[in-house]
Amino acid sequence: MDVAPPFARLHSRVLVRVAGPDWRDFLQGLLTQDVETLSPGELRFGALLTPQGKLLFDLFLLGTDDGALIDVAVDRCDTLIQRLTIYRLRAKVEIAADPGAVSTAWGGSRPAGPGWVADPRLPALGWRGYGAVAPEGAVEAGEAAYDDHRLALGVPDPARDAPPETTYPIEANFDLLGGIDFKKGCFVGQETTSRMKRRGAIKTRMLPLRLDGAAPAFGAEVLAGTLRAGEVRTGADGVVMALLRLDRISGAGLTVDGRSVTVDWPAYLGDEQR
Repeated sequence: MDVAPPFARLHSRVLVRVAGPDWRDFLQGLLTQDVETLSPGELRFGALLTPQGKLLFDLFLLGTDDGALIDVAVDRCDTLIQRLTIYRLRAKVEIAADPGAVSTAWGGSRPAGPGWVADPRLPALGWRGYGAVAPEGAVEAGEAAYDDHRLALGVPDPARDAPPETTYPIEANFDLLGGIDFKKGCFVGQETTSRMKRRGAIKTRMLPLRLDGAAPAFGAEVLAGTLRAGEVRTGADGVVMALLRLDRISGAGLTVDGRSVTVDWPAYLGDEQR
């Protein structure tokens, strides 16, 4: 008999609905992800950037019959609506908060019932649910359990690990997690993003660090000997996400607050990124 996968309501995420005759063209010119080919029921990962190419909002885009639902951090929802409204100008689009809940399930096959869609970043991240019921027999594991699973895979949470206008999407591994379509044409911040990818010289990336004990504070300095190698973002006991300089994380012992730490290189980055 199949065992129900772990399940969690993501109270940190909410939905914004975008609809109207011009919704595709409107979002296509803004987001890092292709919208023109988005089908109803299809989920894609992406972002809205500043004109300078820094992250403003990480998001998931779910196609619907008459538009799209945007899955965004709860504390960024109102700001996203305001930003989209500024960009709307004369476009015939409707932008409003949606009451649907966001959930996740992982470690098993697709949950039965409507509203469950594969997480587009990594198969191991499982499924995201939109207005979906809990999988049959599942006991809610809680959002912290999902975060532990995400961290174990080395996947950042940009909403927490990349405060607005501080980080380039490639530094948060969007290019390796399907969050940027480099063939779609223009979007806000495209010039900087494309140039970073084209040059192929990524100097910093978000990587998980393993350590003993509690997570250091956000912004704690990572040292390679006496040289600054990066800074801690968020995490949990035993593992944290950090923004690290790739040229300083091998060959020298890394420390944070005097504690030894080691890089837990995620499989999805591949050896060529080392």
